[in-house]
Amino acid sequence: MPERLDKLVAERFQLSRRAAREAVERGQVDVGGERQVDPGFEVEADAAVTFEPNRPRIGTIDRRLNVLYEDRDILIVDKPAGLLVQPTPARERDTLLERAGRYQIHKRGVKKPYVGIVHRIDQLTSGVILLVTNPRALRPFQDLFRTHTIERDYLAVVEGVYLTPEGRIDLPLVEDAGDNRRGVSRDPDRGVPATTHFRVVESYGTVASLIGVRLETGRTHQIRIHLAAVDHAVVGDQVYGRRNRPKFPIKFPRQALHAAALGFNHPMSGKPMRVDAPPPADFTGLVDQLTHDYGAVKTAPTVVGDAIHP
Repeated sequence: MPERLDKLVAERFQLSRRAAREAVERGQVDVGGERQVDPGFEVEADAAVTFEPNRPRIGTIDRRLNVLYEDRDILIVDKPAGLLVQPTPARERDTLLERAGRYQIHKRGVKKPYVGIVHRIDQLTSGVILLVTNPRALRPFQDLFRTHTIERDYLAVVEGVYLTPEGRIDLPLVEDAGDNRRGVSRDPDRGVPATTHFRVVESYGTVASLIGVRLETGRTHQIRIHLAAVDHAVVGDQVYGRRNRPKFPIKFPRQALHAAALGFNHPMSGKPMRVDAPPPADFTGLVDQLTHDYGAVKTAPTVVGDAIHP
C-alpha cells in the first residue's frame, strides 16, 4: 500500500518526521534514482529510496500562488515581479511553472500535474498569466493567442508626457536591431508585424505618465520596445530604457509594467471572461510618489478596459 515519502524516509532512516520532510524538501532524497522534493509523494513500501544527508541543499520553492480564477482546464494567476514563468538554461527551481504544479498536487490532489504554457510575461513584470492544466485545452488556448482573439491589457509608468491622449504604435520588430538587442525596424519589409495601442491615464508634470496598453500582437518585449522607440520608455527598464538620458528622479528596481487583465471567450465552455489583477504595492507606490512630487492630471479612467481602445 502506498505511503507518503516523508513517512517512509522517517521510518527507514530513523529520522523524526520533521527531519524527514525537510530532507526531502532540501533535495536529499531520491526515489528510483531520481530526486523527489515533494514530502507527500506516494511510494510503495519497497521503493528504491536513498537518503544523501551530505548532498548540498537545493533552492527552495515558494508554494504561494495567487490564483485569480481556476477550472478543470486552466489556472489564471497573478505573477509577482521577480518570478520566472519557466526555468532558463540555468535550471532555476522556483518558477511559476513549478509553483503551479505544486498547487495542483496540494490543493487539487493531482498526482501527476500538467501545466501548459500558452503565453509569458517577463520576469520583472507583474500580473495576470494564464496556465493550462488539462492537455485537451492546450491547443484551443494556444489558438486564442495565435489568432489574437484575447484581450491583453497592461498598465505602465513611462517617462515623459504624451502630446496625444491615445494612439497606436505600428512598428515591426527584429531580433537584433544592430546593438545585440531586440528592437524595431524602420524598414516595413524587415521584421515581424507588431501593434500596440495605448491611452494616457494620468500625467505627472513633465516627468512621467501612467498609461493603459492593449496588445494587438504579442511579440517578445513588444510593449517595452515600442514605448522606448517612441521616446517613452517604461520607467525602470534596464534593457531598452534611459541610455544617454538623464537619470529618472525616482529609483524603481524593475520595469514599471503590470499585466492588468485578460479578456476572452473560454474555448471549452464558451463563457465570456475577464480576469483582472490590481497593481502590486511597488507599482502603486511609484504612482503615489509621482503624484506627491509632481501632481497628477487625469485624462482617462483608471480601469484598464475602459482606458484602452482596441
